[in-house]
Amino acid sequence: MPTFSFSTKNPASVDADVLVLPVFEGPQAGPGVKDVKGLDLLAVYGGAGHTGKSGESLLVPNTGIEGLASRAVLLLGVGGRAAATPDTCRRAIGRVAPQLLKQARVATTLPQIAGRAATDAIQATVEGIVLGSYRFDRYKSSANGQVRKLEDLTVIGPERWDTRAAKAALHRGEVIAEAQAWARDLVNTPALDLPPAALGEAARAMAKEVGLWCKVWTEAELKKGGFGGILGVGRGSVNPPRLIELRYEGGGRAAPIALTGKGISFDSGGLSIKDASGMETMKCDMGGAASILGAMRAVGILRPKVNVIAAIPSSENMPSGSAIHPGDVLRHRGGKTSEVLNTDAEGRLVLADALAYLTEQGPRAIIDTATLTGACMVALGEELWGAFGNDRRLVRDILEAGEAVGEPGWELPLHEPYRKLIDSEIADIKNIGKRWGGAITAAMFLREFVGDTPWVHLDIAGPAFTQKAGDYWPKGATGVPVRAIVRYVLSQAGTRRR
Repeated sequence: MPTFSFSTKNPASVDADVLVLPVFEGPQAGPGVKDVKGLDLLAVYGGAGHTGKSGESLLVPNTGIEGLASRAVLLLGVGGRAAATPDTCRRAIGRVAPQLLKQARVATTLPQIAGRAATDAIQATVEGIVLGSYRFDRYKSSANGQVRKLEDLTVIGPERWDTRAAKAALHRGEVIAEAQAWARDLVNTPALDLPPAALGEAARAMAKEVGLWCKVWTEAELKKGGFGGILGVGRGSVNPPRLIELRYEGGGRAAPIALTGKGISFDSGGLSIKDASGMETMKCDMGGAASILGAMRAVGILRPKVNVIAAIPSSENMPSGSAIHPGDVLRHRGGKTSEVLNTDAEGRLVLADALAYLTEQGPRAIIDTATLTGACMVALGEELWGAFGNDRRLVRDILEAGEAVGEPGWELPLHEPYRKLIDSEIADIKNIGKRWGGAITAAMFLREFVGDTPWVHLDIAGPAFTQKAGDYWPKGATGVPVRAIVRYVLSQAGTRRR
């Protein structure tokens, strides 16, 4: 991880290997471009056929440019001036992050394009460089020619910017991006190497590192505690299930924010087995759990004035002679029963136990994240998560948090007439409804276990894992929605829910 620093020097005088300067569409000079007096950088950029569109970049070596201290300038297209936001910074720097990794010292004026959103833009720039340079290569026998030399990134701002606030934004960006990269590592790790017990140990080590209280519930403790959903889903596997409980205390005696995430370490579908292609990426079915673990890691380091608890269920869903059958009934934490008509609708079964347990803790709000339904992907595609909740204020707040940090979601309805679709003839509810509206009935299943507690369910099946590289993520896990959850938690520091 490089060090991050803030400077108000003239960009041309900053000594770096590469000075990254933004160019608006037109092309028009962005902050710092006209500070380089010895060469008309905008003319060079335009002469190369570039117009400042997002994704366009041009490296200009310093071949004796008068007054320029850096060895080279990277002119970076950022799109239209009026449309520039902190997320523009995150995406722009993320696209060139692999290129910048090869340099020891990098400086940039990029956050200045976002106008008054200075601290958010600084944070986003740090997140972009860290997440854009992410690679999961622990299973590679060689580095494949990748060179990682980056030691320092200097963000350059005008003198009017608050230096203390800028440095705090640098720190937040570093912490949150590192936590999201760690969450990506968890999701990208093959299921063979990260069964529920190993995920629990990873959580325990993280908690010790950042100062969280941690308990990993064993199979015997889950049986004693009545966690029938977690146990039922895990019955078919030789790897026993776990429940990871984490606590951060920063808000005195105030009610905590409660978090949980679906932690299916591998999803074969159980006896309702998936086809072969459907299983190829199912190590990602613990993306919700990883996002909550990553968020808790960031919370532990940033130390906001709020209490946060997490209860993360983890099971491996496998077919075997001991696996649950379609038609079986499970008794969940708190006594409610569910009829399992499809063993591939297992995420809601483990989350039900965790939600019931968290409700017992008297939280001010509950947020759950889960790669829960393909139906949500059909509705919203691969870039948006769906939000369902019983409290409009909470739904609004988490959507605003996601929009602010470049992890957007969209609210979907809990349409009450659909509730009858999960009525069971022999149990309290059944775990599937009809094919149509599947994301809604899945969320309604979860709602049964939260009572009157304000709750929002984030279906992250689309954005949690990708088959193609993006602006600041390679193929594989994205770590969504770590940033949105941390943003929400930080926004609640020092407040009490009315």
